[in-house]
Amino acid sequence: MKNNSFLDTLAGLNPPRPPKRIPTELKGLGGVRVDDFYWLRDKDDPDTKNYIEAENTYYQAVSAQLQGLADEIFTEIRSKVLETDMSVPAAKGPYEYYGRTEEGKQYAIHCRRLRSQEDTERVLLDENVIAEGHDYMSIGTSSISPDHKLIAYSVDFDGSEVFQLNVAAAEDAYRPFDVLSETYYGIVWSADSKFIFYITPDDTMRPYRIYRHRIGSPQSQDQLVYEEQDERFFLDLGKTSDERFIVIDSQSKTTTEQLLIPSESPLSPPKVFMPRRDGVEYSIDTHEEATFMVTNRDRVDFSVLISDERNPYAPDKDLTWENYIELSDHDKVEGIEIFKTHVAVLLRSDAHLSIKLVSVADRAVHEIPTPDPLGTLWPGVNAEYDTEFFRYGFTSFTTPTSIFEISLKDYSVSLIKAQPVLGGFSSENYSSERLWATSHDGVRVPISLVHRVDLDLSEPKPTLLYGYGSYEHSIDPTFSVSRLSLLDRGFIFAVAHVRGGGELGRKWYEDGKLEKKSNTFHDFVACATHLIAEGYTAPDCLVARGGSAGGLLMGAVLNLRPDLFKGVIAEVPFVDCLTTISDPDLPLTVTEWEEWGNPLESREIYETMLSYSPYDNYRDQGVYPFLYVSTGLNDPRVSYWEPLKWVAKIRSVTPKAPTVLKVEMGAGHMGPTGRYDAWRDESSVLAFVVSITK
Repeated sequence: MKNNSFLDTLAGLNPPRPPKRIPTELKGLGGVRVDDFYWLRDKDDPDTKNYIEAENTYYQAVSAQLQGLADEIFTEIRSKVLETDMSVPAAKGPYEYYGRTEEGKQYAIHCRRLRSQEDTERVLLDENVIAEGHDYMSIGTSSISPDHKLIAYSVDFDGSEVFQLNVAAAEDAYRPFDVLSETYYGIVWSADSKFIFYITPDDTMRPYRIYRHRIGSPQSQDQLVYEEQDERFFLDLGKTSDERFIVIDSQSKTTTEQLLIPSESPLSPPKVFMPRRDGVEYSIDTHEEATFMVTNRDRVDFSVLISDERNPYAPDKDLTWENYIELSDHDKVEGIEIFKTHVAVLLRSDAHLSIKLVSVADRAVHEIPTPDPLGTLWPGVNAEYDTEFFRYGFTSFTTPTSIFEISLKDYSVSLIKAQPVLGGFSSENYSSERLWATSHDGVRVPISLVHRVDLDLSEPKPTLLYGYGSYEHSIDPTFSVSRLSLLDRGFIFAVAHVRGGGELGRKWYEDGKLEKKSNTFHDFVACATHLIAEGYTAPDCLVARGGSAGGLLMGAVLNLRPDLFKGVIAEVPFVDCLTTISDPDLPLTVTEWEEWGNPLESREIYETMLSYSPYDNYRDQGVYPFLYVSTGLNDPRVSYWEPLKWVAKIRSVTPKAPTVLKVEMGAGHMGPTGRYDAWRDESSVLAFVVSITK
């Protein structure tokens, strides 16, 4: 590999010494593992604190070498963003609701005005005011009451994702008269605006209880509406499209059960719509004349079913179902939105997204035109059930986010807002394409990539290859202002759509989980080798990036093929997966067994996870890509000690491996929440990517 001045400089800095070793025996179905750094789980241990401080001091020393470049990239990002901007107003009742930003301010400002009266703006919630005096601030949920007189919003000040829920007059949000503690995401109002339903988590951060709060009463008088006893299941709250029913959604990774409460009768007990059955997922929604269900009960990639029952809470008879829309063999139903005259059906087929509008009157189907097949389409903010227009969004690697409105009468389309990108940006200067790599078992894996049109591809170019591959989460092509700083420096950006994601339907997901999880890692390696073989890039200028479960992917490929990469960016990485999934007392573990398997009951799963666990399998292979690792001390999803232990082991086993670890002391899984802080953070990461590939 070619010489690199930054890495040469890095070699001259003294990294932290590995922390002490205290061998701890971890017994499992496959035998005994010895973990020398298990003790780092104790956040209060002075030695843990000292080691974190040493890593952060080293990170600051290393990043200081790149501060000029990071500042340059930050300036580029900021220069391309219209900092004072606003979203498209969404009509609801007598008002239009929207958000806006102001130059120099970190957070959004939420407003409303009377319909079509721009001079009547009222600020409902200025997140900048809420954030004053806090290093971290995140709004979990905010909701206006049906009578438009009240606002409920939840706030997290440390990244733990445990929220304080405030209820106040809509135009006096900073003086809440109800303050509810220890809440989670998700709030729903009753139709009369007198009650609010909210969720609380248990000690493992599983949202498991639904409470009903009467506005104006103390939290101690709140009524427990529902408690989920099965530790595999999480609770969520919603409303049907016609707002007639409150929906309690209880869902594991493979199974669903939903309960209904009439919105106009909030004291009614919740009733189960369809009892849970292992492996059956469903979601219901209501039209004033019918009940709809999206389910995998009869079709792996889900169907849209309709029943003529108007009241699923108290049906007159057993519900009978029929298919609502004809689907092809490749269609995966992602969801529906129901309106008075149409049903919008979001579909995924062969790694492409589409939206079909189905007329309620005659079931005629109209497919929304897609500007670019290599892009991302989604339903926009459609706040009203009885509407003449449907809003949707589109973006791609080369197209900034655009919001369209289609008439539900004649299907004419209007562009109502395109994300402004300053500094002379033109989509025509960039080109995207879809490639296909062949994995270890002969399966073809899609790759989406983008680069400048004028990039000379006759020789390998620096490339950032991103991957995730878990939870059926699809990484669809989207536009990024910050990415332009890479593309304009001659980079290629690519996404490996590996198994475990949802890009190619349910089977694509199932072939990358449980005992088949290793397919995810082999797919990513296949994508990297394909890009190299086709001459797009080379090992001395290829960087891999992933976060959370994608950080596990980064750790696994680092062990599989370190020779393929000049660097690896692993953000909040899930790298000590076997230890975590073997501890049911940790946050989220039990519900994760349906994704990764239960190593406490299955030796096959134990051995499978042991075979790919980044922490357990790290060894000296004589090849040392640069490694950037980040974590948050308050992260409730991937505990800080996973990346901390991983880096400690790397320093112990391979002292020469160029590695930096950044520990956010006051944040969680999501990183910085203010937009300028997030841009600074991304600028620092991109500075590392650019510097190690020079």
